[in-house]
Amino acid sequence: MFTGFTPCCFPKPFSLLHSITAIPFSTSTSSAFDFLPSYTVTPPIENWPHHLHPKRLIFLITREPKLDLALRIFHHASKYHPGFHHNYHTYHAIIRRLLRSRAFHLIDPLLSDLRGSNLRCSEDLFISLIRNYGVVSRPKLAFKTFLTIPKFGVQRSVRSLNALLNALVQNHEYKLVHSVFRNCREGFGVAPNVFSCNILIKALCKRNDLETAHQVLDEMPAMGFVPNVVTFTTILGGYVSRRDMVGAKRVFGEILDRGWFPDVTTYTILMDGYVKQGKLVEAIKVMDEMEDNGVGANEVTYGVMIEAYCKEKKSGEAVNLLDDMVEKRYIPSSGLCCKVIDVLCCEGKVKDACELWKRLLKKNCTPDDAVLGTLIYWLCKKGEVWEARKLFDQLETSEPLDVMTYNVLISGMCEVGELCEAGRLWDDMVEKGCSPNSFTYNVLLKGFCKIGKAKKGIRILDEMFEKGCLPNKSTYAMLIEGLCDSGEEAEITRVISMAMSSGDIDSDSWDLFLTKVVGDLDTGESVLNRILLENAD
Repeated sequence: MFTGFTPCCFPKPFSLLHSITAIPFSTSTSSAFDFLPSYTVTPPIENWPHHLHPKRLIFLITREPKLDLALRIFHHASKYHPGFHHNYHTYHAIIRRLLRSRAFHLIDPLLSDLRGSNLRCSEDLFISLIRNYGVVSRPKLAFKTFLTIPKFGVQRSVRSLNALLNALVQNHEYKLVHSVFRNCREGFGVAPNVFSCNILIKALCKRNDLETAHQVLDEMPAMGFVPNVVTFTTILGGYVSRRDMVGAKRVFGEILDRGWFPDVTTYTILMDGYVKQGKLVEAIKVMDEMEDNGVGANEVTYGVMIEAYCKEKKSGEAVNLLDDMVEKRYIPSSGLCCKVIDVLCCEGKVKDACELWKRLLKKNCTPDDAVLGTLIYWLCKKGEVWEARKLFDQLETSEPLDVMTYNVLISGMCEVGELCEAGRLWDDMVEKGCSPNSFTYNVLLKGFCKIGKAKKGIRILDEMFEKGCLPNKSTYAMLIEGLCDSGEEAEITRVISMAMSSGDIDSDSWDLFLTKVVGDLDTGESVLNRILLENAD
């Protein structure tokens, strides 16, 4: 029995307990185990609120950048904060936080706690789960979540049904969509709505089952639903996927006959269908009709038509449409910008491409390595390497550029004999944490061979081995040819010895050695014997 203890004389071994802080004890006689409840657990964050309510906890969980700390905050509140009890909203907040971080393995224990708490829940939590499981390609978990909703005392509604149907479509579970829809009333106690029918029609069109899709369309009025523009647009998209533009145009006519106004999605799908069949003139007519009817193009519309113009090598129209897109505050993708710049450069309009790039910068379209690399490639191809270098320097970014962009510019410098500048770019590349690859080494090696300094190429080869970058047949071919051209044949055996000592030579490289170096019957045998002896264990 222990008597009369104060905090300062508590036995030292108990200081090993993590996150425990002592508070004064009474002087009454008690066992060591009786003292443990007299301790408070240190909160997981500083400035833990004295008065904690659910809204305050949700704020703390939402604002905390570290997921593990957010979870500790959640658990600490219920276990150690006096008088605090979780409600449905605090559970929803932490689960949303886990969903954003894709920490799905941590969700089940929380759902078990929520189910055991007998708190009144909302369907919104389960809809969030179903949607997120759909996004990350986990349709089985989405279905399981839908089935377990009633276990939490929540009545399933058409909202969760539609979330499930959408998740299944996202993951190509088209047959399952049809099965769930057929059984939604009797099996799940949920009445579908017009959106449910639209999702089902979408699944059927994705399966290329337009016949059944039309049956559903015909049955909708009997089910109490009026088909809408989305319904017909979905079926129109099914015909486009079949490359049946006659059928697609017929459905488009039905939309007009019903007195409806096609939306931008309807027009865009129709345009895309014509573009994929190479009927650019028809696509342009649809776009003109859309504009005449007061329907503005969206980001997808612009993308479809700009790509079509690029494919037909109509750079002027592509640039005009891209400028119009940016003026209307749509941000073109990197791939789309690259296609326009590429078609301009193919037509010899490299300066126009550079001007377009500058205009995009002024409109706050953030450039990336792909766009810059495309411009640099064409400038170097025209021999304007210093203009390419100037463009390279204009791109200010905290992140290092990718190896392909560096390779294009280093290659351009080597082609025109600017080896010193190529070396500076190399140093800049390495300093910024961008590792050279086989192509980078090869272009430098080729550059040295081109100016008659193939012997320096041996040092590059040596560094390749040191960095674990495997040379290929091209590497050896360039180096051997360069050494022969510069009268350094004696160094060739050194190259082969280095390759052999590396212990990693591909068959193509061996063929090259045997053909180019050991091929002479008079001297080849002695050369081969010497190399083999030098590299014998």
